[in-house]
Amino acid sequence: MKNTFLVLICLLLANCSTKLKPDSIEVIAEEYVRLVLQVGQYDSAVVDAYFGPEEWKPNEQKAAIFPEETLVNSANDLLSKCKTLLESKSPNLDIRRVEMLQKQLIALRTKVQMIGGKTYSFDEEAALLYDAEPPFYPLSYFDKLLDEMDQLLNGDAVLSSRYTKFMEQFIIPKNMLDSVFSVATAESRAITKQYLDLPTQENFVLEYVNDKVWSGYNYYQGDSQSLIQINTDFPIHIDRAIDLASHEGYPGHHIYMMLLDQNLVNTKGWMEYSVYPLFSPLSFISEGSANYGIDMVFPGEKRLAFERDVLFPIIGISKMKAEKFHKVQELKAKLKYAENEIARRYLNGIIEREEAVGMIETYLLFSPKKAIQRLNFIETNRSYVINYNLGRDQVAKHMKLSGADPELPEKRWQIFKELLSNPYSSSTLKK
Repeated sequence: MKNTFLVLICLLLANCSTKLKPDSIEVIAEEYVRLVLQVGQYDSAVVDAYFGPEEWKPNEQKAAIFPEETLVNSANDLLSKCKTLLESKSPNLDIRRVEMLQKQLIALRTKVQMIGGKTYSFDEEAALLYDAEPPFYPLSYFDKLLDEMDQLLNGDAVLSSRYTKFMEQFIIPKNMLDSVFSVATAESRAITKQYLDLPTQENFVLEYVNDKVWSGYNYYQGDSQSLIQINTDFPIHIDRAIDLASHEGYPGHHIYMMLLDQNLVNTKGWMEYSVYPLFSPLSFISEGSANYGIDMVFPGEKRLAFERDVLFPIIGISKMKAEKFHKVQELKAKLKYAENEIARRYLNGIIEREEAVGMIETYLLFSPKKAIQRLNFIETNRSYVINYNLGRDQVAKHMKLSGADPELPEKRWQIFKELLSNPYSSSTLKK
């Protein structure tokens, strides 16, 4: 059940909406939420989470023909109202709130047009959906990194095959997945709880699934509850335990959504945050902070020590293998922007599918089957890939410029909480 404060707000809005001005921010927020939910009827991936009033959900079946023009006009109308609000310069108006809502509306309008068949270039899409400007890296940049990996994993086989073979030593047996993830999650939660006051009822359910284009997913349910799913289509390596526990859980998506829910919806009554549209500027912060969150709970050598001393023994991996394992993982992490370059070339029609799969194998060191799965992810989510790498790096820079210091954990977590609890997008992060 939603907490009492949220219920009271919902009742207040329901009973008093006729008394509000039609161009007030509260009315615009409600119309925005209703519009997102309406668009979600035509693409199930649009609405990642909704924990607002039940009566705001569409009460009519979706139209047989996608009403693109009507939906675009509705978004434009709300954008016009936001512009009018800003021009009014009302002393009580939270400008930051309205400006973020404008960005969310631009993303929603863009997604409607994409559902209707319109195509954008990779960079246009990133700007319109995620308020971000992806950098460009020449392939020669990654070739140099691959040369380093070639030296680290010496041998005669293709490098991606050597990498796959090396990583086979670190696969978590399927019958031990839950044990390993439980330990990693408990540690991530314990560290997070040292610095953030978590609601007593907060919790998540963990499920293991198959046949997905992603490796892990958090479905926020509202009221500090989440459903986290882990895809077991491919072998899961020991490093993914910390990645997924922190990224999906603590202090990643579960905490991000919970803080938005608490601070913006429950405390401030900003009901536009009761819906989370996946293809929007919120995802840039969500994915970026979730990846940066791994470093929040396991900074510096702490990750190596935890994996070596706690996780490795659970599945019988020798601690002697830890140092090389981490060198390989640190080097592989530097290849992360290669995915953006492959996606850019493929989505812009510069390369064909077969070449894209080959490049994923080469530059991301994936097996042939996993490379196909990753391209399926790119085809499904397109420029969304920038949120993981560029999002993480911009969040890291924002944290540093805001005064975050690993040697001052209390202050660092305070800055991180402020980021997760307020309306940020790529263009408003400190750079």
